[in-house]
Amino acid sequence: MDEIKIMPCLDMREGRVVKGVHFVDIRDAGDPVEHARFYQAEGADELAMLDIAATLENRKTRIEWVKNVSSVIDIPLTVGGGISSLEDIELVLGAGASKVSMNSAAVKNPALVKDSAREFGTGRITVAIDARRNPEMTSGFELVVSGGNVPVGKDAVDWAKKCEEYGAGCLLPTSMDGDGTLKGYDIEFTRAISNAVSVPVVASGGAGKLEDFYTAATDGGAQILLAASVFHFRTFRISQVKEYLRDKGLRVIL
Repeated sequence: MDEIKIMPCLDMREGRVVKGVHFVDIRDAGDPVEHARFYQAEGADELAMLDIAATLENRKTRIEWVKNVSSVIDIPLTVGGGISSLEDIELVLGAGASKVSMNSAAVKNPALVKDSAREFGTGRITVAIDARRNPEMTSGFELVVSGGNVPVGKDAVDWAKKCEEYGAGCLLPTSMDGDGTLKGYDIEFTRAISNAVSVPVVASGGAGKLEDFYTAATDGGAQILLAASVFHFRTFRISQVKEYLRDKGLRVIL
């Protein structure tokens, strides 16, 4: 198994880090720059910053937020939210991001994935895949967009395969059924995606116990473990998670 990486996630709204449950019930979780600086010192391998209101508010990612966070860290930074064109990607990367994450815009215009991978390289392009359970879908998971508010009527796993074909270098699936619940990653969904593609998969949504991280890597097949609530509210330290994974036999960077 490859080295497992830990990725705290800064969900952003109005300049603050926030956290919700099932993409709603949003509460304040602190200052993004303070969190970013703390997480790097804690040993985070990567950091994600998602402007969760950008698509709903029909606007672009706040570039100043990217600059502020990227200026205090050296680890890779993935930025998402409101990215819908090559120009958007260029601005975000120019502001200090290492990678971009696209979601609704990619579903609306799949050519954006192809064009951005060709222009900037597959390693800089992540596609976020939000889904909810729907037995009418072949995989059992339906793709949703616009912050989880709009079902698309497409199978989420089929979409993951297409994203890899289009050139996405990483996939970030999040189950709406598990987001923010602290009841564990949706292993069934994570595994369905990781089994269908060969690019790295980020486990996201629902981490609440140390065991959840281990299960996401071993049973879910994720190479990158994203979490927010348990880190923002200091339930666990990143070093604590890494030591737990190492003691369980997984490869991590301490």
